[in-house]
Amino acid sequence: MAGPSDQRLAEIADSFFRPPVRDLVPYEPGKPVEEVQRELGLERVVKLASNEGPFGPFPAALEAIERCAPDLNRYPDGGAYRLRAALADLHDVRFEEVAVGAGSDGLVDGLSQAVLDPGDEIVFGWPSFPSYAIDARKLGATPKTVPLRDDRYDLEAMLDAITPRTKLVYVCHPNNPTGTMNTRAELDAYFGRVPEHVLTVLDQAYFEYIDDPDYADGIGEYLKAGRRVVVLRTFSKIFGLAGLRVGYALAPASAVTALGKVRRAFDITTPAQEAALASLDGTQEVERRRLENAAQRPEVERILREHGLEPAGPAVANFVYCDIGEDSRPLFEQLLRHGVIVRPTHGFGGSTAIRVTVGTETENGFLANALDRVTEMATKTA
Repeated sequence: MAGPSDQRLAEIADSFFRPPVRDLVPYEPGKPVEEVQRELGLERVVKLASNEGPFGPFPAALEAIERCAPDLNRYPDGGAYRLRAALADLHDVRFEEVAVGAGSDGLVDGLSQAVLDPGDEIVFGWPSFPSYAIDARKLGATPKTVPLRDDRYDLEAMLDAITPRTKLVYVCHPNNPTGTMNTRAELDAYFGRVPEHVLTVLDQAYFEYIDDPDYADGIGEYLKAGRRVVVLRTFSKIFGLAGLRVGYALAPASAVTALGKVRRAFDITTPAQEAALASLDGTQEVERRRLENAAQRPEVERILREHGLEPAGPAVANFVYCDIGEDSRPLFEQLLRHGVIVRPTHGFGGSTAIRVTVGTETENGFLANALDRVTEMATKTA
């Protein structure tokens, strides 16, 4: 029998694929721990690259996963009825105003499919979350990026960038990768001026981490006030369910209906639905994790400053951003060799920066030791 090296599959020319897809630069995820261990022969690797929470699923979520495991020969509930109903009750909205997706990223993709035609435009700050641009380009739409001001979204400049072709405006709040937020007054002013033909997507993936009193709750303050807005949340971060991919959107019912039409059947698995549902009662654990993050984030900032790296700020979520003034990949590679994975932010529009996720006290200490060794090597070779 012929082996893989003897097989010859059909050749498909690049011209066969749509130009927007052919020219697309895909999203580049953070390196997995196992890959780094395998490639570099390291026993211990700490991942501070993907803004995951450092703690796993809640105990109730693990129990829920175990309970549903015997029935995984059955397809999941395609409409995620129980999860949507619970989220509607939690946020005091109608069932018809809740959509779920494979992470909030899946909802960005769904909104793009539901809204954008070739030639339409989206507006968002830059550097920021690259999926906004990627998902628009897939459909032949045009992303319009607006430079950040003081590492924060410049909402006034974004309003000026809106044209009659603009369909979606994304506000990453707090912004990924810079970790910064806009004030309530800035958002109020934005919503007071944004044209009626635009749908704003307020991405609050890190909502549960934030305790700044000037941080606006998009659901209570804008969606329920009748603004044309979709608010995104996720279970990937503080709830520790990144590997299960489940997020949700609260939006006017017409937007939820449109999302349902383009969403893939059964894209939220049964374990994801059950784990998310079980996590909703974990308010005390959410608070514990928020407080732990609030205690460790200044420590990460201190570690970076001690090694000549100045974080953007004020950071409010579970990560910090440092512009080092030159290509950040060499620093990324150096830290990698010492067992720490951070994120070079080239794909986010920040080619001279790294993003560092806040870890546990032990993980952050490991980062400090790795930076010590990188600094020592740089001193020897200087």
